[in-house]
Amino acid sequence: MRLVRQTLFTRDQLEDSAMESNIQAPPIPKKVIWIGWILSVLPALMLLVSASVKFMQPPEVVKVFAHLGIDVRLLLGLGILELSCVVVYLIPRTSVLGAILVTGYLGGAICAYMRLGEAFFLPLIIGVLIWGGLFLRDTRLRALLPLRS
Repeated sequence: MRLVRQTLFTRDQLEDSAMESNIQAPPIPKKVIWIGWILSVLPALMLLVSASVKFMQPPEVVKVFAHLGIDVRLLLGLGILELSCVVVYLIPRTSVLGAILVTGYLGGAICAYMRLGEAFFLPLIIGVLIWGGLFLRDTRLRALLPLRS
């Protein structure tokens, strides 16, 4: 039988090692943060309009979803899902999770358009703006994905 040697660390030692491995990004200039918020709010507003249209269900939207092969009864659920993802994205503490959720939602939209051979650039551009705006305003994401020259 093989014995495994266990090393016991004190709480101070664990905190010190965690502090040493903490990745720090340089501070972000205020101008860049403002640009990041603008790039974040614009696609969020477009998604909020999209969600509200799904709630109102005008005949044109019903026709588009029928063309995409999506049952009209799903519009309310899709609107709630879209609204929830955007709200999570706009809260600074949960913005990374929100960006991931919005990306998944937009991926479904891209898939629906690609299935019919139609242009899918709008959901793709919205996704790029979501992540670009978040990258410009969030130091955590900049520390995780540093750009190098």
